Order: sequence, then C-alpha cells, then structure tokens
Amino acid sequence: MNEPRRATIVAEIGCNHKGSLETAKEMITVAKIFCRVDVVKFQKRNPRELLTPDEYDAPHPVPYHSYGRTYGEHREFLEFSVDQHRELKQFCEQVGIAYSSSVWDMTSARQIVSLHPATIKVPSACNLCFDLMAYLADEFPGDIHIALGMTSRQEEEEIVSFFEKKGRSASVVLYACISGYPVPFEDVSLLEITRLSDMYGSIVKDIGFSGHHLGIALDSVAYSLGANYIERHFTLDRTWKGTDHAASLEPDGLRRVARDVDAVSRALGYKAKDILEIEEPQRKKLKRLGVFVSAKVG
Repeated sequence: MNEPRRATIVAEIGCNHKGSLETAKEMITVAKIFCRVDVVKFQKRNPRELLTPDEYDAPHPVPYHSYGRTYGEHREFLEFSVDQHRELKQFCEQVGIAYSSSVWDMTSARQIVSLHPATIKVPSACNLCFDLMAYLADEFPGDIHIALGMTSRQEEEEIVSFFEKKGRSASVVLYACISGYPVPFEDVSLLEITRLSDMYGSIVKDIGFSGHHLGIALDSVAYSLGANYIERHFTLDRTWKGTDHAASLEPDGLRRVARDVDAVSRALGYKAKDILEIEEPQRKKLKRLGVFVSAKVG
C-alpha cells in the first residue's frame, strides 16, 4: 500500500515585508531556521499594468493600512523590482530554502520566469487570465501552482482542460482556497481537497491547500485529506500595518504547523508488520494467551 509522502510547507510572505528588502530577508531566515518550512513565496505585480486608471487613483479601501495616497501608490510602495526578486532568490539559495512567487500580470510573469524558480503561482484573482497562463505553459518549464479561490466548478474544469490541451497538466498543482482574510471556520470547506483530488488527482501533479483561516488546527487535517502542499500567510508581527497580517501566522504558529504536519506525515501509515518491534517487550510482559477451544459440529 502507498504510504503518504511528506508535505511541502509554503510560507506566503507576499507583501508582508512592508516594502523592505531587509525585512524580507529576515522573514526568509526565520522561515528557514526557526519555522523549518520548505518554500517562501512572494508576489510580483506591475501596478500600472494590473490596475485600471480608476483603480490606481482610488484611495485604499482601508486607509489605515495604506502605504500611499492612492491604492496604486500603495501597491507601488510594496513592490520589489525584478532585480530585488533576483537578490531574494539568491538569498534563499544561500540559506537553503526554495524561492517562489505568484505573478499577477504578463510583465511580472516574464520577469519571474527569467529568474528560473522551481515553481510559479497563479493567484486566485488571475486564474482566468488565459493569456498569462498560456505564457507560463509555453515558456516556464517548472511547476505551475494555481489557487482556486473565487472560482466556480465550471471554471475549474476550464482551467484544467486548458493545461491538458497545452500538454502541461502534469506540472500543475491545484490549491483548494477560500478567498477571505481571515476565513471563518465554517467557510474553510476542507472537503474541497478530497473533491479536487477525486476529480483531478489523476490529471494534475498534485493538490494543495492555501489556508486563510485563524489558528493552526486545520492544516494537519488538510494534509490528512490529501493536500501535499500546505501554504499559510506569514508575518513577523500580526499587528503590523497592512491588510494581510491579520490572516497570517507569526513565526511560532508557522513553526507549529510545520512540526504538526510533519508528525502527521510520519504517523499516517499502516503497520509494517503484525507485531511491531516497539510492541514486542510489552507483548511478552502483558499479553494474556487463552486456550482456543473449537466448537464441535454435528
């Protein structure tokens, strides 16, 4: 029987670095050394390309969390250049953790592809941008991770069919995801993991879970249900300025997620033999053997 494999734990730094390269590097270091996760993921946007002029010039919907006079200026403040992303990727390689990024527009996709990461993610907001996904399918040889928040089942089928036609479905990882910040427990919908696995597990490379819920109780369950990639938003301080921090884990929380999912991955298996070695001395000391009497027939 197939034994479960170890999950890949992804720390979604996103823009929680507050626009500071040094803070981003600190977060990478903490994620690797203290939290012991496998991947750190950032985000890449070109705000002028991604936003309409009205969206760019509008005020941030939550002014307290804004880093600029308009929403566009806020996004520009938090954005790293491709050279800064290259520096972050090199820093990840130095400390021994994988670098990844989501891409929100064509310019960002081209820039991140040029860095040759092992994985690139398509966020829920962009999973119907088929021109962007076609570029990744044609030009990026690595794994393409796709979040399915805010996505209907018909749209899911269209996404998977698109990558099948491109001959790239074996490189796709689909993430069960609910797009809320944070998501209440009753909306997390963990059984979407098994549904995605049942429907697409034989077509795509793997299934993941991108959690925006509070606490750490659900991540091990998500793994047990078949999510081999567990992604959580990560911050050094949940009180920092910015809208994502409240739905993020601080270092101790992320460390516990990695620890607990690893423990479940080691425990979630079948007995190697009828009586395990750890049971042998207990069996000799405690096992009471009765006399078996067979019933006579006739």
